[in-house]
Amino acid sequence: ADIFLVEEVKRRLRAPVELVLTPAKDIVQVAEEIGTSPLDAVEEIIEGINEDDVEVVDAAVEEVADLEKMAGESPVIRYVNYLITKAVREGASDIHIEPGERSLRIRYRVDGVLFDQPPPPHAMHAAVVSRLKIMANIDIAERRLPQDGRIRAMVQNRHLDLRVSTLPTTHGEKCVIRILDNRSIMIGLENLGMAPETLKAFDRQIHKPHGIVLVTGPTGSGKTTTLYSALQTMDGTSLNISTVEDPVEYELDFANQVNVRESIGMTFAAALRSLLRQDPDVIMLGEIRDEETARIAVQASLTGHLVLSTLHTNDAPSTITRLINIGIEPYLLAASVNAVLAQRLVRRICERCKEPLPAVRESVSQYLARCGADIDQLYHGAGCERCRHTGYAGRIGIYEMLELDDDMRDLVTSNPSLMELRRYCQERGMRTLREDGLAKVAAGLTTVEEIARVTEVT
Repeated sequence: ADIFLVEEVKRRLRAPVELVLTPAKDIVQVAEEIGTSPLDAVEEIIEGINEDDVEVVDAAVEEVADLEKMAGESPVIRYVNYLITKAVREGASDIHIEPGERSLRIRYRVDGVLFDQPPPPHAMHAAVVSRLKIMANIDIAERRLPQDGRIRAMVQNRHLDLRVSTLPTTHGEKCVIRILDNRSIMIGLENLGMAPETLKAFDRQIHKPHGIVLVTGPTGSGKTTTLYSALQTMDGTSLNISTVEDPVEYELDFANQVNVRESIGMTFAAALRSLLRQDPDVIMLGEIRDEETARIAVQASLTGHLVLSTLHTNDAPSTITRLINIGIEPYLLAASVNAVLAQRLVRRICERCKEPLPAVRESVSQYLARCGADIDQLYHGAGCERCRHTGYAGRIGIYEMLELDDDMRDLVTSNPSLMELRRYCQERGMRTLREDGLAKVAAGLTTVEEIARVTEVT
């Protein structure tokens, strides 16, 4: 049985739910007898939601009569508000609206994992997407091309940025809404989950007057949050802090923020080149994507600027080889890069239902043995309403900090292989992502399964 759906039905009915078996034809027959229209069906979902529960702030809306008629009906408006409000309440980072041939799928991404939600009728799909397009000031008549828009909204007394992205598929437009909450970047470096020695080293590196500090990891690993948290530790009064992003995710009062717009030639490289004529002290570059951007960043660091940026690499040592492979000379990297912080996000064990693991599976024991880890007591979440019976609630970072000392710079100058870099880091006692993760397992913060999911055993 779908336990999440059962819980959702219990919550809406405010009564116990008993599961029974019945032939599919009986369900179809009852549905046909009721003859529920799409708008009637969605009324059941949105009961108690008002049109003003989500207040759009600073969004221009154009009237397009033909496509807008159904999108402007009260049940559609209330359903979209319900969709957003519920996502915010449950701590979702993304909302996925995915059309099928005969059905519509709604999913929330919570703590990095997608969960199905009760969908409206399939016939409501076009109206729901059109409503979101209107809110995001997107052309609702254009359904053949991908489009992006932004909604500034007040939800539950919180100012939120909602990034709307549409994509044409074989069964209609898929829509994804990214929920950006400024509160998520206000947690501070000390609350990200870094080990004390890692935090001390990272804080030292981001307060140097010049050089490059890189944060690496896959999409969704928390790199942007780490960079924003780093910027918040700096003195915005005495320093000229600038960012170049695609797009700007969170607005900072103390920084000059530039949006990349490649369609008009405002690339990362072009924006960075212009910023260097603006007397910057600190530059946060959303991502180093190509040789041109990397080369300008290196030159900026060598001429007295501190550059913070991100890359997509598997670990800290591979960042050096990635930059060499895209065309940066090893001697320039050795002179400019100060440190690399690799990171991942793992789910936290739910504190409400956390308990000692009564028995360890053979696969877990084998994994720990391969990693050379000896952990006396493992914990897990038994499952409760707070964590949707997943055993997890919230996330925490695991980190790998590589600082370039004189010996490391000499090694980088010799154009080393990735294996040589990893061997050097291991000999110098660098704490790897996996080791940091297993330390958090030993502390009862997460599980072995989570560490195995996001790291590799080498």
